Amino acid sequence: MKNLEKKIEYLSKEILPDLIQLRRHLHAHPELSGQEYQTAALVAGELRKLGWEVKEAVGKTGVVGEMGNKSGPVIGLRVDMDALPIEERTGLDYSSSTQGLMHACGHDLHTCVGLGVAKVLASNEFTTSRIRIIFQPAEEIAQGANWMRAEKVLDEVQALFGVHVYPDLPVGKIGVRSGTFTAAAAELEIDIVGNGGHGARPHEGVDPIWISAKIISGLQEAISRRLNALKPVVISFGKISGGNAFNIIAERVKLLGTVRCLDNKLYEKLPQWIETIVQNIASNYGAQANIKFKSIAPPVYNNPELTNLLSNSAKNFIDEEDVVYLENPSLGAEDFAFFLQDVPGTMFRLGVAGDKGCAPLHSGHFSLDERSLELGIKILTHTIVMATKNPQHI
Repeated sequence: MKNLEKKIEYLSKEILPDLIQLRRHLHAHPELSGQEYQTAALVAGELRKLGWEVKEAVGKTGVVGEMGNKSGPVIGLRVDMDALPIEERTGLDYSSSTQGLMHACGHDLHTCVGLGVAKVLASNEFTTSRIRIIFQPAEEIAQGANWMRAEKVLDEVQALFGVHVYPDLPVGKIGVRSGTFTAAAAELEIDIVGNGGHGARPHEGVDPIWISAKIISGLQEAISRRLNALKPVVISFGKISGGNAFNIIAERVKLLGTVRCLDNKLYEKLPQWIETIVQNIASNYGAQANIKFKSIAPPVYNNPELTNLLSNSAKNFIDEEDVVYLENPSLGAEDFAFFLQDVPGTMFRLGVAGDKGCAPLHSGHFSLDERSLELGIKILTHTIVMATKNPQHI
């Protein structure tokens, strides 16, 4: 291990106990998207203690820390801070103190990775270039990135790095992938208008509950028979609402769901495709349908050169076989993708499964292994330093 890696290793271990306590505090005090006031205040305070220049309320509740030579290239790191409206069921001593709210996606760890990188780089031993760390709000509602972009947070940034915890990999491993990394995502709302009546005489009305079932199954069947199976599309409905009583045919039913797709050209065609399928089914049974397709986020596209740079940095701290090259992209979505419309960048998966595994993201039982924190700090610190020293990679 060379001198650079030894320094990063030493400093990362030195700061780890304090960061773990900080992460547990954040975990116990989660805040919803756009409401990360206490989290942002804590982050800003920690950065100022380290000597970083700090801007608060960037993109509502976002925080930006900057350090280094004003004339050098700007290398960026983005981490997110928000929690989810999920009841925690981990039984941890530092479980969420707010009922119905939990860090079930690891953003508390992401925040501490960002602060850890800030602590290591604050030693000023590694680079004279400019570093900008973006602590982003509201990732879970896919709005925070655009809030911050609107305030020019990426001005002069030449490369951007990101991280997300990954329960499918054990601690000590990471997942990397060049090219398409996550899917495009949309919110789908379908309002089915029928004609209510007595439950004993359904033939006298138009039953939107029955028709909604036809639409749900019809869309799934159409995906398997009308679309290319090599270009996956997922449509999932998470909420159905309608009706007033057990013996009354409902007047209308609303379906709320999500659409995911990896192919951008196909994704652009999906609103009209869904409209046609739904309208045909609804009209066949005498109902009306109103469809709203709201795009949430484009795919994350990982720059190959920056992905390779990060992979090589990781190999200074873990064995080559522990850098897992992900064969397939994820059908999950990430608003990190909006940042990548402005600058090249890459995101990697940080293994967080402990000896007994790890529950999935967005589960009330999700509990990551905190040993992953150190590795995330080391890899990102080294990658950022190498990016500033090797502008040809940018």
